[in-house]
Amino acid sequence: MQLGLDFSLVEELVAGVDEVGRGPLCGPVVTAAVILDPSRPILGLNDSKKLSEARRDALFDEIREKALAWCIARAEVEEIDQLNILHATMLAMQRAVEGLSVTPKLALIDGNRCPRLKVPSAPVVKGDSQVPAIAAASILAKVSRDREMAELDAIYPGYGIAGHKGYPTAVHLEALRRLGPTPIHRRSFGPVRELVEGGR
Repeated sequence: MQLGLDFSLVEELVAGVDEVGRGPLCGPVVTAAVILDPSRPILGLNDSKKLSEARRDALFDEIREKALAWCIARAEVEEIDQLNILHATMLAMQRAVEGLSVTPKLALIDGNRCPRLKVPSAPVVKGDSQVPAIAAASILAKVSRDREMAELDAIYPGYGIAGHKGYPTAVHLEALRRLGPTPIHRRSFGPVRELVEGGR
């Protein structure tokens, strides 16, 4: 049974857009845009945070197979530090929508503001638990970023990045103090900036 999601919102050529990774101290912010196919429903869509990792992984493949169009985009750590996290997120969302192989008639953006787009757009607060296309986008973005953080954990061991995905957990903050920032840490974020300015 679908709780919360309104499947009347699966309309032709409506893109859902979401992001993951605004809060972490390291790594990119990753966004996705998805146009679902009304004739190929995907069962079990939900806000990615409410799904198990195994369910997200299964839906990740199904969304990419059944959607009319999808695109995963990003803003790098350097862009986050240069622009600030909000503007970097808007840039990554813009890239995701512009990267779609099909031009949407409307883009529904999770949250309370929209990036500048060439197509009409509207923000939807808590859209990932209401709009199926946004839920699908949240799954693509989260699975993509989580997998990347697992790979970065192997490159930068000792921080536990695969576990906390770069969020400022006690484990991550302790490792950051002990080992210092890596090239993938966001220098514009307080805990990292303090260490850099402190001479680490």
